[in-house]
Amino acid sequence: MIKITQKAIDVQKVIDTASSLGAGAVNVFIGTVRDNAHKKNVRWLEYEAYEAMAVAEIRMIIEEATHRWKLLGWAVSHRIGTLKPGEVAVVVAVSTAHRKDSFEACEFIIDAIKAKAPIWKKEVFEGGEEWVSANPQMVMHTN
Repeated sequence: MIKITQKAIDVQKVIDTASSLGAGAVNVFIGTVRDNAHKKNVRWLEYEAYEAMAVAEIRMIIEEATHRWKLLGWAVSHRIGTLKPGEVAVVVAVSTAHRKDSFEACEFIIDAIKAKAPIWKKEVFEGGEEWVSANPQMVMHTN
């Protein structure tokens, strides 16, 4: 399952979709909106995505992870739209035969999504906002 949605993510559904009876490990990454960044108070985040391309890119990331770690199951869900501090922005779940593979695969997937998928985030602060890229050198500031 790869889902880009404006609705709240059903974390348990993501976990259930990734789970496998043959797995000895299910690893889950839950990315949440924090209330601060760059020593500023975050009021909300706005996520935008080129959905078709994001799904295609995530599918390629999953294929690579499946070959590297022999995933038995997986699921990814990412929110778009306006999210407030405390809300879930992204969930990645994987299942593998052994825990080490599960941890490594889950970390690889979320890192690759942040680096490659066309999903953008605008942080809205008290007194300003900025679009944030996965690449720290590509940040645009607006006031």
